[in-house]
Amino acid sequence: MEANLQRRIQRYGWDRAAAYYERYWKEQLAPAQHRLLDEARLRAGEAVLDIACGTGLVTFPAAEAVGPEGRVLATDISDRMVDAIRADAARRGMAHVAARQMDAEDLDVPDASFDAALCALGLMYVPDPLRALREMHRVLCPGGRAVAAVWGRRDRCGWAGIFPVVDARVKTEVCPLFFQLGTGDSLAAVFREAGFADVVSERLSTTLHYASAEEACGAAFAGGPVALAYSRFDAATRKEAHADYLATIAPYRHGTAYRIPGEFVVVRGSRP
Repeated sequence: MEANLQRRIQRYGWDRAAAYYERYWKEQLAPAQHRLLDEARLRAGEAVLDIACGTGLVTFPAAEAVGPEGRVLATDISDRMVDAIRADAARRGMAHVAARQMDAEDLDVPDASFDAALCALGLMYVPDPLRALREMHRVLCPGGRAVAAVWGRRDRCGWAGIFPVVDARVKTEVCPLFFQLGTGDSLAAVFREAGFADVVSERLSTTLHYASAEEACGAAFAGGPVALAYSRFDAATRKEAHADYLATIAPYRHGTAYRIPGEFVVVRGSRP
């Protein structure tokens, strides 16, 4: 039941965040997404599965890499994210991109049907990451590649104060173990347990740039994982929560702007 609650929170939370996601996170997540795509080594004509696709920040570069002779299936637990992918694919004229609402732990696709499986900053939200990685392993052809990126260690992510700030006002249940996969060799270990071979792991330091307090709060509250909890706040509670969060990132303030440290972990493995 707890896992089912977690899935519902993720589904409706990211429905809330969908309209703000690219505005606040496109630039901030780019280093991890670019590295993930580099590690995927996509080739023309390949079939790619993009899990927890969001608004397509990985989906569309992957579609460009495999070309119209390839195909990309984007999946997300959020209906609004999936709708955004479909609309954008139609606007771009990319008939080889499809999108479906799907749970990362229960992929409704055949065995051995993809050359590459990607998950950019989605595994932190999955109740059972091992099950999700076993699903990625299942759907890959022999020799296929899986690449995943997660946020790194809590103490290297200066924005991590958002969780206690929100939880002090309403229990989010959003991601109890959010930073676990980014600690030590955790993500690589889960890759190996899921059956992947030739597993390699890399840490990337990054900086999140926000021009103002309003942008920093928009990213933290409206465009990210606490969006569902935030939607329950009245105006007074939002003002208090903003002030408390800004206090946690005050060390990273430069004039009116913020430069907040962060860390990603990117792991690649292959199906034997």
